[in-house]
Amino acid sequence: MKILHLSDTHAKHLQLKNLPQADIIIRSGDASFSGTETEVLDFLNWFCDLDYRYKIFVAGNHDDCLFGEQIEGLQKNVHYLCNSGVKIEGFKFWGIPLFMGDAMSGNHDRNIQKIPADVDVLISHNPPHGMLDCEGRIHYGCPILLQKVLDIRPKYHLFGHIHAAHGIEKSEHTTFVNSAIVNEQYEFANEAHLVEIPCVK
Repeated sequence: MKILHLSDTHAKHLQLKNLPQADIIIRSGDASFSGTETEVLDFLNWFCDLDYRYKIFVAGNHDDCLFGEQIEGLQKNVHYLCNSGVKIEGFKFWGIPLFMGDAMSGNHDRNIQKIPADVDVLISHNPPHGMLDCEGRIHYGCPILLQKVLDIRPKYHLFGHIHAAHGIEKSEHTTFVNSAIVNEQYEFANEAHLVEIPCVK
């Protein structure tokens, strides 16, 4: 099963052309730049029209209009994961957003602790500490998220958020993927990542 992963397009999704074929497209947040409903609706219209068998997305810190909201009326093959999961062809996907309201209240850390142990592909907006999370000399990743990933050992952890840390890094049990498309100046600089997991679990 091929997964196309991207993140952090910040309202520039219409500029994405000739995306590669895959079974699933996964988006790790920051579809918006200013967090308006107009920007997010424009992204959703684009995303739902893409020609992929399955589509998954989570919210990032720039997608504030989704905080506390439910998204209804999506096609059956489009999944908005907000501290929730979906099983596709035997694999369990779990998505955790990054909302500033949750971060300030401590709910974000509590939601991390609720990630199930049987997740195959973890999708978040922010990275775990020390994994593709560095801008300059500062690591911006979350230590609590790192410990959770080390505990549950998903096959993949897909994220973005730190534009300067685009790349793929493998550990013994998990492949970490940062697919931020724009750079620190919010200019298109990086490609989406294409990864693969076996068809039969």
